[in-house]
Amino acid sequence: MRTHLRTVGVVGLAVALMAWVFRSTDAASVWAEIEGARPGLIAASVAGIAVAYVVRVKRWLLLLAPLGPVGVGSATRATIIGFATSTIVPRLGEVVRPYLLARRESLSMSAALATIVVERILDMIAVILLFGLFLAAFSSQLPATDEQVLGALKAGGLMVAVGAGVFLVLVCAAARRPAWVASFATRVERLAPHGPGAAASRFITRFSTGLGVAREPGRLLRAVAWSLVMWALVGVTAWWGCLAFDIALPPSSGLLLMALMALGVSVPTPAGVGGFHAAVQVGLTAFYEVPQDAAVGAALVLHAATFAPVTVVGLAWMARDGITFRGMADVTSSSTPRGDDGASPAPAEAPASGGAAPAGGGST
Repeated sequence: MRTHLRTVGVVGLAVALMAWVFRSTDAASVWAEIEGARPGLIAASVAGIAVAYVVRVKRWLLLLAPLGPVGVGSATRATIIGFATSTIVPRLGEVVRPYLLARRESLSMSAALATIVVERILDMIAVILLFGLFLAAFSSQLPATDEQVLGALKAGGLMVAVGAGVFLVLVCAAARRPAWVASFATRVERLAPHGPGAAASRFITRFSTGLGVAREPGRLLRAVAWSLVMWALVGVTAWWGCLAFDIALPPSSGLLLMALMALGVSVPTPAGVGGFHAAVQVGLTAFYEVPQDAAVGAALVLHAATFAPVTVVGLAWMARDGITFRGMADVTSSSTPRGDDGASPAPAEAPASGGAAPAGGGST
C-alpha cells in the first residue's frame, strides 16, 4: 500500500509541475519552436552529455582505485544501467550502480556504495563552485534579474555548500581515523541484537574502506577537477541547446542553467520530469527574458537530450543481460551482496534456458 501511495505521489508531483510549466504556453507554438530547432546543435548537446558520462566513469574509477583494480567496461556498464534505472524509478540507480559493479568485480558492496556517497558530495561541491563563479564574474551579464529567485538560489547554494563541506569533513575524518570507525562499529554491535548488530558492524567497517580516496589528497583533488569538468560540460550542452532554438545567450549562461538543472533533477520524479523543465523555464524567462514558448521548447529538448540516450542504452544492456526492474528493486530491500559475505539476491529473473547469473562475471 505504501509503495502505491508513493508512486501516486511521485506521478502527481510530475504532472503538477508539468502543468505549471505549460500554464501560459500555446502547444502549437511550442511544437513550432521544437520543429524549428537546429538539429546540429541538438546533436552537439547529446554528444556533450555523452562525453560527460565518460568523465563521470573516469572520476568513479579514481574513487574506486583504493579498493583495487576495476575494469573500465564494468564501471561504464554499471553507470549507464544505474542512471537508466533512476530515470524510471527515482534514486534506484544509486544502489544499482555499486551493486552491479560489486558483482562483476568481486568488490564489497558497502565499500562501492561509499564511493557513490563521495560522488554526490563532489557533485554538490562542483555545482556550487561553478555557480559561485557565475555569481562572482558573470551575473552582471544578466539582462533581467529576478532578485527574489536569485536570492533564493544564493541562499540555497549557501546551504548546500555548508552541507557539502560538513559531509566532506566527516568523510575525510572517517577515512583518516579507522580506529574511530572500528570503535563506532564495535559499539553498534554491542548495542544492537547479535545478528543485526554484527551485520551493521561489518557494513560500517566495509563502507569506510570505500572512503579511501579521502586519504589520498592528490587523488581527491583530481576527482574534484573531473567533477568540475563534468558539470562544466553540462553547462556547455545547455548553452548549445538554447542556441539550437536561436536563443542568443552568452556562454556564461550555461553555468546558471547547469545549477538550475541540477536543482531540477533533485526533485524525486522519474528522470526529473517537471522539476528539470520548471528549472530551465524559470532560468530562461526570469533571467534572460526568453519568450515562454521558446523556453518550454528548449526545456523539453534539453531534457530529452540529457536523459533519452542513456535510458535507451541502459535499458538495452539490461534486456541483453536479462536484468529486470523487479530484480533491481529487490536490491534496495535485500541483504548484502556476495562481496559482503551475504546471500547475493539476483537482480534479474533467470532466463528459461538457464543461463549464467546476469551482471556477473568479467567486464564487458
